[in-house]
Amino acid sequence: MTGTGDSVNVISFRDVYFGYPGNDDYTLKGVSFDIRAGSTEVILGGSGSGKSTILKLVLGLIKPNSGVIAVEGRDIGPLSEDDLMDVRADIGMVFQEGALFDSLSVSENVGFRLREHEGLPEKEFEERISRLLGFVGLSEFYDRSPSDLSGGQRRRVAVARAMAHHPELILYDEPTTGLDPITGSTICDLIVKLRDLEGVTSVVVTHQLRDAFQVAQSFVMLVDGEIEYHRVDDVELLYGTEFLVLNEGKLVFQGRQRDLFRSDEPYVHKFLEGQIPAFRR
Repeated sequence: MTGTGDSVNVISFRDVYFGYPGNDDYTLKGVSFDIRAGSTEVILGGSGSGKSTILKLVLGLIKPNSGVIAVEGRDIGPLSEDDLMDVRADIGMVFQEGALFDSLSVSENVGFRLREHEGLPEKEFEERISRLLGFVGLSEFYDRSPSDLSGGQRRRVAVARAMAHHPELILYDEPTTGLDPITGSTICDLIVKLRDLEGVTSVVVTHQLRDAFQVAQSFVMLVDGEIEYHRVDDVELLYGTEFLVLNEGKLVFQGRQRDLFRSDEPYVHKFLEGQIPAFRR
């Protein structure tokens, strides 16, 4: 089973307010939360609730109007762009549509950041890329063009690229949007695999409760050199994944799946009922 024990916080938000220029209202309003090392935080909420804004703030692409954002214990608000590049070096990012370069092969896409920053010898570069593509189940696509890939395969290449520099934190922005349920399930398995086998801390922005629950109720184990996937129906048994629910820029819930179902917060109940017709508290 997964767990994080007394792990340190990888991300901390303290009373964060943020508003986009030209907007009369704040997108985030006094948001505070912590994300522990080795855990997975699933951020839920309706369109415009501020989910993707949180990812941009973590990366330092935008600055809060007020409040403190710490990544690995470091307040990133006052940092210069050069210092932020050091912070981002420990973060992987999987964008909603994969965001691959069609002019590059699959292997070149996966290794793009390695070429830019690490200058690995060619043999070591090829070995690392091969291992990464094997991890996501795409070894045979090494020299293919992204245009030859399905949507799900492109998303898996994006996961491999995010892993290339061994980040301690990976941010996923709607990683299963536009994918069929089976392919979406494959992406969720990769998120769980990275958490349980590699110890990667993950932040997953999604509106797909089906996929969010798969991540929360699944774990993987390495048995005799083979990876075994397991899923439990009893949400009391697993920990290591939490849910964070935003409503109109305010944090209205943070906790485990079992507590999500028990929440008395009206918006949480409305959100669950809207996506799960048979939902009953």
